[in-house]
Amino acid sequence: MATADTYGLDVIPGFRGELIRQDHPDYDEARKVWNGLIDRRPSLIARCTGPPDVAAAVRLGRQRQMTVAVRGGGHNVAGTAVCDGGLVIDLSPMKRISIDPVACTAKAEAGLLWGEFDRECQRYGLATPAGIVSHTGIAGLTVGGGIGHLMRQYGLTCDNVRSMQVVTSDGDLVRTSSADEPELFWAVRGGGSNFGIVTSFEYRLHRVGPSVLAGLVLYRADRAVEVVRMYRDFVAEAPRDFGSVVSFRTAPTLAWIPQELHGQPVVALTVCYTGPPAEGERLLQPLRRFGPPAADLVRRQPYVDLQALFDATVPHGWHYYWKSVSLPPLTDAAIETLATVAWRKRSPRSFIMLFHKGGAVRDLSEGAMAYSGRDAEHELNINGVWTAEDSRQEDSDWVRKTFEQMSPHSTGRAYINFLGDEGRQRVRAAYGAAKYQRLVQLKRRYDPDNFFRLNQNINPSD
Repeated sequence: MATADTYGLDVIPGFRGELIRQDHPDYDEARKVWNGLIDRRPSLIARCTGPPDVAAAVRLGRQRQMTVAVRGGGHNVAGTAVCDGGLVIDLSPMKRISIDPVACTAKAEAGLLWGEFDRECQRYGLATPAGIVSHTGIAGLTVGGGIGHLMRQYGLTCDNVRSMQVVTSDGDLVRTSSADEPELFWAVRGGGSNFGIVTSFEYRLHRVGPSVLAGLVLYRADRAVEVVRMYRDFVAEAPRDFGSVVSFRTAPTLAWIPQELHGQPVVALTVCYTGPPAEGERLLQPLRRFGPPAADLVRRQPYVDLQALFDATVPHGWHYYWKSVSLPPLTDAAIETLATVAWRKRSPRSFIMLFHKGGAVRDLSEGAMAYSGRDAEHELNINGVWTAEDSRQEDSDWVRKTFEQMSPHSTGRAYINFLGDEGRQRVRAAYGAAKYQRLVQLKRRYDPDNFFRLNQNINPSD
């Protein structure tokens, strides 16, 4: 496979952005991604300023038969935003955003991070469903689905996309929506980066904030079974404007967490209620009084603060290894298994997260778009986290064993954004046989040579 160095490229025809080669002083910083386990050395990084730069870089990659990676926020756990010896098409400088507060829409370029997007939207008291870490890029999360605090009320992130601008594998810029290139629109909402490079999104916005009733309710780990059973019964009747995530973790040493809990194993219920405050106080009483908890940190707070709540526990540069499963409503056996395996980890940074779905996620049919798993009640994400300095506490084995023990309780599916480098069978399983075959057919139409293959790949030869 040819590289940029093979041809001694100093320019890309039609490209106006910045080119970073291996002798550039910013090269080592530019090739870093969120996951510190990933250490790859591309031959050329093309930092794009707009769609024409993206198209020019795609045409170069095709002409030179280069391995091509696409970078938005660089937050993918598998590290597919960077490659060895090839070309990185870097969208991170593309951060233009415009908001129409009357129509409740936002047009946003693919280099934006969710924290940047949320801050602009909250100037008007608006938001769209997003993830739960503010330094995640909008692009990768959206094309993979997008689960978070608001999904039960307003659906997934991809459900709220009205249109996209996409550069295809031929270097053409096309608009796609329910009316324009509808098959491509179907595929990109959940099919990841397999079908082209999305350069901008048009999102539907909703009235949220500027403050919400949200925060953590912490319980000590020895009460995990009874707490999660209580939680299961509570969420079965919860209204749509209530979102929640359960974490099994070691309490971090953050200033807003009571000092007596620092370093202690806890079950953390993260809640978000976007309705009337008085109604929220009444609704949340069973969660906040059960036990009672070791700490109740729920309060009225800015929506942007809630979105950044977990940032300090997943910073850039730490080492991350994930596996995940989709779950039906929790059985007693599943709860007991979780409570048994959650704290067998070695690193205090490792954790498990359980996202509650339902509500508006199920308003659309399973066939509405490429995203799969609307029938799942929960998404379980098993996070092995450690640093280079404490590598003796690597938790990849714990992640794999936990995955094996939770798999019998799963639906057999997985959320595509939570997959690591796990092979073709896991990608097929994530979509299911029928939907995967439709995606293969569309891959043959839009990217028959599998030019966009550094992703959770849908191979046109399947």
